[in-house]
Amino acid sequence: MCLAIPGQITSIDNQIDEIFRMAKVNFSGIVKDVNLAMVPEAKIGDYVLVHVGSAISIVDEKEAKITMDILKQMDELEELEE
Repeated sequence: MCLAIPGQITSIDNQIDEIFRMAKVNFSGIVKDVNLAMVPEAKIGDYVLVHVGSAISIVDEKEAKITMDILKQMDELEELEE
């Protein structure tokens, strides 16, 4: 199953221009590179929903944590593991 998973932006690097930016996003201890092109307003500290390597929206911190807890309970986070 392919899900959008919430994570927190910890750094923004590899900025080619105002639109194409890459970020490090923390998913409960697992950090991945994520494309921020679809959320140009995203900043460090924001929580974003990530689908196949791209952030697709900014979400509330509380909502992100609730969603992550549910995904853990459903054992749906194996795609994050290295």
